[in-house]
Amino acid sequence: MKHFDYVIAGAGIIGLTIAFELIKKKPNAKISIIEKENSVGEHASGRNSGVLHTGIYYPPDTLKSKFCKNGSEKMYQFAIENNIDVKRNGKVIVATSEAQKNNLKHLLYNAESNNISAVSLDSEEISKIEPNAFAAFGGIFCKDTAVINSKQTLDVLVKELLKRKITFFMGSEVENIEQTSKTINLKNNKIGYGHFINATGAYADNIYKLFNVSSKYKLIPFKGIYFKLKKEHSSLVNGSIYPVPDAELPFLGIHFTKNIFDEVYVGPTAIPALGRENYGFFQGLNLVEMISIFGNLSLLYLKDQQNFRNLVHQEMPHLTTFGVINSARKLLNGLQYKCLEKTPKVGIRPQLVNVREKKLEMDFIIENDENSTHILNSISPAWTSSFAVAEHIVNILD
Repeated sequence: MKHFDYVIAGAGIIGLTIAFELIKKKPNAKISIIEKENSVGEHASGRNSGVLHTGIYYPPDTLKSKFCKNGSEKMYQFAIENNIDVKRNGKVIVATSEAQKNNLKHLLYNAESNNISAVSLDSEEISKIEPNAFAAFGGIFCKDTAVINSKQTLDVLVKELLKRKITFFMGSEVENIEQTSKTINLKNNKIGYGHFINATGAYADNIYKLFNVSSKYKLIPFKGIYFKLKKEHSSLVNGSIYPVPDAELPFLGIHFTKNIFDEVYVGPTAIPALGRENYGFFQGLNLVEMISIFGNLSLLYLKDQQNFRNLVHQEMPHLTTFGVINSARKLLNGLQYKCLEKTPKVGIRPQLVNVREKKLEMDFIIENDENSTHILNSISPAWTSSFAVAEHIVNILD
């Protein structure tokens, strides 16, 4: 049986960056990455839009705030050093009502607290940046928002890790973990670990329960479906156009993102998924998970914490194309049905619910003990934050 100083479960962006930071700081350590899929980034990391966020949406007392700006800068620099396609095309946040105009102050406070470049603009100034954005109530411009080639980033990281002799066990699902002997039983193998790092994204709560059977966290996956502006209409958006978040709701809502390939994606929705990998209608359905998901959704709906009932009512129209378009029209003037096309792009938000407090967890959660570290609730902006999260984890281990 092979033994490693560090075993990282999950070959998404969090797992790969942790390995990258770890081997830089401990060049003689024996490190392995185990992954149930046959290739890296098969789930959230390979399905994101490649946006490097600035962190303006996150209050200064959160881990998201702590990691987002720093992580964005680190990934941008990594891209420059490794010839990865990246560009800063900026983001405009537009208020669509007088009430939202007042909420802009909270975002500017976040920006000031976190040293984020953000400028308050009136409607005329916004129109110079995004001529088609709805700008009647003004907004904010974040010039440092960037987009990156996600696949290139993952490929470069893997190349660098292989160069540094890190061992990959692909197609290797964790069956159980024997904590006393510090042994991981994989589907077709068995390895030993000194310290175990759980970076399994949508499965992180399941792995965590192998170490902490009384875990208070349950998963409610939300499906993010995207539309896209047809190529001939992609010039309607220059960078990214985002809404002002509703302080009464947990999720952001429909927005526009122009990616590194100049494709403009519209979305995502936030519809409860019926499994951790329920990307299609039937794909990834899991009866046991469905029962748990419906139970937790019902509990949240009845308790109505975080205005969850209103979130459900707001998301229901997004089950239809017209519902998505109606939401998108609030941000972009002149948007018509003919401008949009469906895409196969679907992501799953691995959202954790705290069943004891009956609420959605809105921040990253990091749990660790002497022999294991668990990155839980790795929801947006996990991609942007990954290098900073990795640095934080390595500092904990040190």
